[in-house]
Amino acid sequence: MRKASAIELDDAQREKLLKLAHSNTTEVRLARRASIVLLAADGLDNHEIGETLGVGRIQAGRWRERYAVGGLKAIEQDLPRGGRKPKVDPAEIVRLTTQTQPEGATQWSTRTLAAVAGVSDTTIQRIWKARGLKPHRIKRFKVSRDPQFVEKLEDIVGLYMSPPEHALVLCCDEKSQVQALDRTQPGLPMKPGRAATMTHDYKRNGTTTLFAAMNTLDGTVISRCEQRHRHIEWLDFLRQINRETPQDKSLHLVCDNYATHKHPKVKEWLAKHPRFHVHFTPTSASWLNMVERFFRDLTTQRLRNGVFRSVPELTAAIKAYITVHNKDPKPFVWTAKAHDILAKVIRANRNLSSKQNEALH
Repeated sequence: MRKASAIELDDAQREKLLKLAHSNTTEVRLARRASIVLLAADGLDNHEIGETLGVGRIQAGRWRERYAVGGLKAIEQDLPRGGRKPKVDPAEIVRLTTQTQPEGATQWSTRTLAAVAGVSDTTIQRIWKARGLKPHRIKRFKVSRDPQFVEKLEDIVGLYMSPPEHALVLCCDEKSQVQALDRTQPGLPMKPGRAATMTHDYKRNGTTTLFAAMNTLDGTVISRCEQRHRHIEWLDFLRQINRETPQDKSLHLVCDNYATHKHPKVKEWLAKHPRFHVHFTPTSASWLNMVERFFRDLTTQRLRNGVFRSVPELTAAIKAYITVHNKDPKPFVWTAKAHDILAKVIRANRNLSSKQNEALH
């Protein structure tokens, strides 16, 4: 028969165990363990300790053995429990999410991946959230392949950050195919507790093209609306810019590579007006043209939620918006330096090349 471990206590040990056993602030389980050790030191066997304290014989023997081996620290904390072995391998979930695709689809959902991995969809969601994985989202990008990208970038950014003296820098572009949209039913106005309403479907009442030239110095905009955007309309707009700007100023126009801007008749007209200097943005880099920022404001503040029953009504709304804008214009300030932009473009190209190489191999 196995004999229980003998417990011998000195005065200091006994005093500490007594404090634990009779303290009102000690955890109940720690006080019980201290009492088990004290009774064992008094010579009681495990069965007698169990009857005295109302615990099992095996439990009394367990804490008696642990104190005999490890002292007070051995009864202050429970031993680590093995528990159930995890069924989920987060690394495998990440691998499946990032390196595989479900059959017949382009990206995983929590339920489709859970069915393959044999876990719950909430487990997949927890792993994705912890690692910042969002398979349903894609960040789109467009890298310019213009062979003269660096030269054009430095030229335009130089105009923005250090404009030439006795000259105006005008950002020019067309906002084409602006639609006059009328809703099929009238919506309800906004009121407390309810947003304004607008029908999803609409009627098209024609389109117009907005030609705009934004002065980077003060933010004013020269504009005109035309039905089409051929070189003829572009020439008319250039003539308007010529009329509405001081004749003693040189004009530096920032434009995109649209074929209309390079038409032979346009080049012929520019040759006769030497104060015009055209600077073309690189291919696929319209973000360099600051007038695009003005177009965004026009769209969000006036066009997107507008109702226009005809093209003249749309044109009048655009002109009214620009008139109000020109009363208190605020220029957009360009702060990004050319070498900082180039560094980002170089990193993007390197990442793109490395991913393409990985895909090939």
